[in-house]
Amino acid sequence: MKLLWNRLVDAWGELSARERTLVGGAGVALAIALFYLAIIGPALDFAADARQRAVAAEEQLRAVQALRARYDLIDAPLRKVRERISGGAQGEIFTTLEELARESAVKVASMEPRTSSASDAYEETKVQVVLKSQTLAQVVNYLHRIESAAHLLSIKTLRIRTRADKPELLDVTFTVSSFERIQS
Repeated sequence: MKLLWNRLVDAWGELSARERTLVGGAGVALAIALFYLAIIGPALDFAADARQRAVAAEEQLRAVQALRARYDLIDAPLRKVRERISGGAQGEIFTTLEELARESAVKVASMEPRTSSASDAYEETKVQVVLKSQTLAQVVNYLHRIESAAHLLSIKTLRIRTRADKPELLDVTFTVSSFERIQS
């Protein structure tokens, strides 16, 4: 290395003033180019990449926030249903329907259990209720009490017929569904 340095110093000494100026300018230009390529260029590229990553991260954040808002919009009604299922009166759906019928002054002709679909988290119980010779007010009152009961009850099917012998009275058949959380 020392030998190479000595040769460069000797070659520099043999150059004229004009050649020294040209070689010095070229050396400075080379040093500036190497400095730019080794330090400034990578720093600028890193800054540009950082800006692009920041923009991409902001876009991803907005997308996640939009998905969260959508999830909350969908989850809120489901959470209310889950709370009604778990917070309502547990027990026999037949007893609940009989109590509501008594409160509505409705006489239930029959109640029969129906097959229901199974779920991993909830057990569904269905009951077909038949009412004979009831007024419209009695039927509406009973159905309203069922829909607004503490325990989540929902009316799945409803069939209403007027009676041929007394047109002011109705024969009504409907299916009520109830859900209870399966204990694990």
